[in-house]
Amino acid sequence: MSRIPFDVVGFDLDGTLLDTSGDLAAAVNYALATIDRPPFAVEAIQPFVGKGAKVMLQRALTSSGGYDDELIATTLPVLLDYYEQNLAIHSVPYPGLIAAMDQLDQAGVKLAICTNKSKRFTIPLMHQIGLSDRFASIVCGDTLHVSKPDPAPILEMVARAGGGRAIFLGDTINDIAGARNAAIPSIAVSFGFLDGPVENLEADAVIHHFDELLPLLESWPSSC
Repeated sequence: MSRIPFDVVGFDLDGTLLDTSGDLAAAVNYALATIDRPPFAVEAIQPFVGKGAKVMLQRALTSSGGYDDELIATTLPVLLDYYEQNLAIHSVPYPGLIAAMDQLDQAGVKLAICTNKSKRFTIPLMHQIGLSDRFASIVCGDTLHVSKPDPAPILEMVARAGGGRAIFLGDTINDIAGARNAAIPSIAVSFGFLDGPVENLEADAVIHHFDELLPLLESWPSSC
């Protein structure tokens, strides 16, 4: 019998399940090159991630000379088209993820994803990484009319996975606030695309490696 007091373990995608920073940086830099802007290192792009491609591009443009609406309108499609064709060149699961997923499967726990990334990129990326079949539900940023931190996508993720008691892992305030708004506990990952100390997210717990996930879940109080 499983000692894990959860029926569903949900994950954010970028910066939680997968390190997608290399491919996102390549797409940003490709778009910047078309307007003669200098490239960014992968590490410099990471703080720009988490609020969608448009915001990511706006932040990159702000840091490299500024922008106006016309520049965004012409450059964003370039970024998106390039990224769509190069989703999984550098993107990889974080260390320990696959073993943790195997352990949760063996314990009879359903795995699920709730991401603000659009279906256009999420579903092909998961297929190319080879993990699509491991998840009972995948809710994308455009599955509903709202996205995290609104609780509706996380609640939809849980429902589509079969319902029951759930917990959610993420690396941004949208993830942790979304879980809080959905009235489910949260775990922050310190290895994601953080824009400040992980403690600032005020999650119920923090892990620094996926090796820590199963022991943490097994020790979680069954009544809270």
